[in-house]
Amino acid sequence: MTTLRLSLACGPYDRTEALRTGVVRPEGIELVYVPIQSPPEIFSRMVTTECFDVSEMSCSLYFIRRSRGDFPFVALPVFPSRMFRHGFVFVNRDSGVESPKHLEGKRVGVPEYSQTAAVWIRGILQDEYGVDWRTCRWYTGGVNGIGRPDALVEWPRQPLAIERVYDRTLNDMLVAGEIDALIGARIPKALGRDPRVGRLFPDYRPVEQDYYRRTGIFPIMHTVVVRESVYRDHPWVVHSLYKAFVASKAWCLEQMRFSGALRYTLPWLHAEMEEAERVLGADPWPYGLEPNRTTLETLGRYVVEQGFVDRVLPLEELFAPVAVVNE
Repeated sequence: MTTLRLSLACGPYDRTEALRTGVVRPEGIELVYVPIQSPPEIFSRMVTTECFDVSEMSCSLYFIRRSRGDFPFVALPVFPSRMFRHGFVFVNRDSGVESPKHLEGKRVGVPEYSQTAAVWIRGILQDEYGVDWRTCRWYTGGVNGIGRPDALVEWPRQPLAIERVYDRTLNDMLVAGEIDALIGARIPKALGRDPRVGRLFPDYRPVEQDYYRRTGIFPIMHTVVVRESVYRDHPWVVHSLYKAFVASKAWCLEQMRFSGALRYTLPWLHAEMEEAERVLGADPWPYGLEPNRTTLETLGRYVVEQGFVDRVLPLEELFAPVAVVNE
């Protein structure tokens, strides 16, 4: 079989390092790995020009647009970015926001209203703390830099108070008290530098661990998509790519567990890994549909409840079927 040359745009993650360096090679594919640090840049380039064959993709954006039927990509059950989000609710300490319910009726900044991190945070605040986020006044814009890619903007189909900010950063607005809180995927640069800015959950790690123990959810931020035309012409590529992503992650974990020297500049790396295994299990970062069904269905529910679509397609229609690989 002739080797198929495919481009992959993805963050420079440890779990995909073996794909980037060629330690792991997808069967039948010559992979050109394009490492891009900024996720919005990857998403915007893929959405506007389809300039990659395969790319990392915002999970909420994929759920919304694929369910609307106007997104020429199909996803693999591979999730290169996951993150707990209780630690990403930032407040102005003078705003009076001392508990989640205090967010109701407040001015809240968010990079994009439909950003996956924001969808998760609103959903968690509602499910866990009874917060009615519909009462908030929302301000969208860049956190530490002005502007966000318009190609990634999705607006809810319900009346909400949302205002776009073009001339200043949300970080500066939070410091000045022009917004009371900020949620999303980026840490404002004022955190730790300006006493007026803090976290709603200062000791967020045990809160997130308790959340996982009760729900089994480790929030998924990004998936990986293949251009529909590539999938149509070469349906076998999804299996090869999935196996390669699984193998790359396994290689990464093996390197991290090497005890002769620390692979990363984390003084307690092995203690961190042991704690992650105690809380999350032997594979803290599972791929595949079944191990992630609850998490994905929860995100789908949030997308509907937050007014982006009337219904999300079943997971079996959103994700390409792949042969399960034993990790």
